[in-house]
Amino acid sequence: MSDGSGGGGVYAEKWSKYLVESIPSDPIKTFEDLDRWVAGIWEPYYLSCENLAKQTDGMTLRKFYEEGSFATLAAAWIEVDHAYWASYGDSVVFHYIKDQGILEWSTMRLTDFKEPPYLIGCSTPLNMKGFHSGQFNLAPSSILFAASDALAHYIIMMFELLNRSLFESEITQALNAHTRESSYIKAAQSEKRRSFEPVLAKIVRSSKNRANFYRHLDALYRRGLIANDDYSFAYCIVNNIKSIH
Repeated sequence: MSDGSGGGGVYAEKWSKYLVESIPSDPIKTFEDLDRWVAGIWEPYYLSCENLAKQTDGMTLRKFYEEGSFATLAAAWIEVDHAYWASYGDSVVFHYIKDQGILEWSTMRLTDFKEPPYLIGCSTPLNMKGFHSGQFNLAPSSILFAASDALAHYIIMMFELLNRSLFESEITQALNAHTRESSYIKAAQSEKRRSFEPVLAKIVRSSKNRANFYRHLDALYRRGLIANDDYSFAYCIVNNIKSIH
């Protein structure tokens, strides 16, 4: 999945959709792989949006020339008993082993979400610092999923709070940062939950219907647990891939 950035450039949604549609069949394992892939796909998109911008006002065209389009990327490639993952920016790839209650994720600590994300631009060089990749070893009860930044923060936050003894230092650091994200953690601490599985199950279940998905996330927002944002979520159980944007 890809999350278009509205904070800079234009046509972010088109760029994020184009990135997802152009994902290579072979895993992106290194920064060089990512750089080579983007270098091979950016031009058709750029020319298409340049023509589109020329049909609008001069300000849009000028902004496209000066900035282009930006988006994050979170991707996974399943190969029998393991999955390769790659991410650029603050969208996150997750691996949950249901019968063991284990959650792994590609990158991002709770305190990282306050920082401006690295973004893939259609006409700007990539930065190696924004790229991460790795591998998950799959199990019979594995669920792979990806989430954009606000939803990813909520998922990581809830898992760490429900397994607090393992993440006390990170939680304390995030609370002491006194950021917007700190307020979500404070609110979540009063939630009466016993395990993480129902948290994820509710997201997966609601994602099968767009209205239910946004209704659930709006309820989380009104309880002070998540940022008001565009949310993207995609998941895969065994070979059945579901997604919602």
